[in-house]
Amino acid sequence: MKGAVAAMVCAAANFAEDCNREFAGDIYVAGVVHEECFEGVAARAISEKVKPDYVIIGEASQLNIKIGQRGRGEIIIETFGKPCHSANPEKGINAVYKMAQVIEAIRTLKPTHHEILGDGILELTDVKSWPYPGASVVPEYCRATYDRRLLVGETKESVLAPITELLEGMMKKDPQLRVKASYSVGKEICYTGNVIEGERFFPGWLYDEKEEFVQAVYEEIKAMGFNPSITQYNFCTNGSHYAGEANIKTLGIGPSKENLAHTINEYIEIEQLTSVTQCYYGVMKALLK
Repeated sequence: MKGAVAAMVCAAANFAEDCNREFAGDIYVAGVVHEECFEGVAARAISEKVKPDYVIIGEASQLNIKIGQRGRGEIIIETFGKPCHSANPEKGINAVYKMAQVIEAIRTLKPTHHEILGDGILELTDVKSWPYPGASVVPEYCRATYDRRLLVGETKESVLAPITELLEGMMKKDPQLRVKASYSVGKEICYTGNVIEGERFFPGWLYDEKEEFVQAVYEEIKAMGFNPSITQYNFCTNGSHYAGEANIKTLGIGPSKENLAHTINEYIEIEQLTSVTQCYYGVMKALLK
């Protein structure tokens, strides 16, 4: 993203100079902190202050135009048992065994589906028990984390509903089972010392490629000699806030390949960097009329 931000700064400066600073509206370049941890949480402060009409995200796209993405929710499943000495396990309730049953049951849930964005995947990412290490104690608590990829229109309530219904049914059949589902709440300290905190639910979003602002950008960039595809991101971005929460018209255009994001030795080709600077110039030319 550092490359994309640098390209945006250069493109904005070049556009302002060429127009003698006479164009419709204002241009803001925002370097948003902690996007990888909280897709859109810090962006809320930006949109509240600036109130933009359009947002361009610089995530990698190989100069293609991105008009949507699946969102992301982090769901916590907790089971509560009864501790005892592991030499006498019948005197307790092993929360891990209960969690194992819950995990198998959750795998039977049918994922939601969107014809463009695909499945609303629900994938187990970690399991932790307490006390840890056990030291001859039957665990009284177990926590599982699930990554849920969100589709357009899904809400906190609609995503949790089938899981909660499943768990309630299991508890009716098993009086010893105590289990609940909720969203994870994350907290990070920014480089400024401020605390960024938020529930991990970041909505999906998608625009029709025939939308006027999408086509305006597409036609301008094509006229500059580029040949972008109009498609969607495979990962979550700050668009979860801008488009998914705030309903701000949002596009993604960035240099280099999506599959290089967060990898070791991530890089941007010089040609991609110079080209995306031109593309950002074209975006401003298309939208600031």
